[in-house]
Amino acid sequence: MDTEPAETGPMLELENVVAGYGAAAILDRVNLIVRRGSITTITGPYGAGKSAILQAIFGLLPVRHGRIAFDGKETTNAPPRRLLAAGMCFVPQGCSIIPGLTVRQNIELGAAAARSRAGLSSRLAAALAQFPALLAKADQRAGDLANGEKKLLEIARCLMIEPKLVLIDEPSVGLPSDAAKEILSALTGLRARGITVLVAEQNAKSLLGVSDDAIVVELGRTRHSDRAASLMADPRIGQLFLGGPMGVTAPLSSGTGWLEKKE
Repeated sequence: MDTEPAETGPMLELENVVAGYGAAAILDRVNLIVRRGSITTITGPYGAGKSAILQAIFGLLPVRHGRIAFDGKETTNAPPRRLLAAGMCFVPQGCSIIPGLTVRQNIELGAAAARSRAGLSSRLAAALAQFPALLAKADQRAGDLANGEKKLLEIARCLMIEPKLVLIDEPSVGLPSDAAKEILSALTGLRARGITVLVAEQNAKSLLGVSDDAIVVELGRTRHSDRAASLMADPRIGQLFLGGPMGVTAPLSSGTGWLEKKE
């Protein structure tokens, strides 16, 4: 498969990716395409491999076979620092802030991997301006923030590298509905700035409502892809939100065909 030129081709492509530790394959021939400037949601049952896909993309899970390309360039098994420098940021599940530092200081840490040191103060101001809840608490300890605000802080920190692609793992887990809505607003705000977003989320009903595209995974394989609105209307997908496996009597296809590039 030839690589399409940057700025015109997809932002991210995975082709037949097999990844895992030792003899165990967590991902088994994963294929997906993330369109430039989109919000794409990866969903599926618990243990389906959603988080593992993000980890493989960001160089945290060894890829044994297949290919990953970011912004038109091969990045299979590239180290995270190289990916950060290229404009990819990863917000992991859980909390990765430093609680003893202020909100402002936590955001400033994102500049450590910035491609350019120029304009850091303006980037900081822009990151805070995008999240009014953080701007109001910029000089408070980050550890004192509510859980939803901490997740916003992690997203804001990504803006310091002027990212092209943000990977976010289970952003709404454990959050009340109001905080989860703020996360959705943050993601649409990233898209409005031209940033591509790839999210892994098990409880994805609300997230699919603001997504452009969606990908269903099960047992480490991509099972279906479609525009998010079409996927939400598919009655078979409801099984995923109940936490059960997908029915084998009505297997899902590759959707509209943008999951895999045609020869």
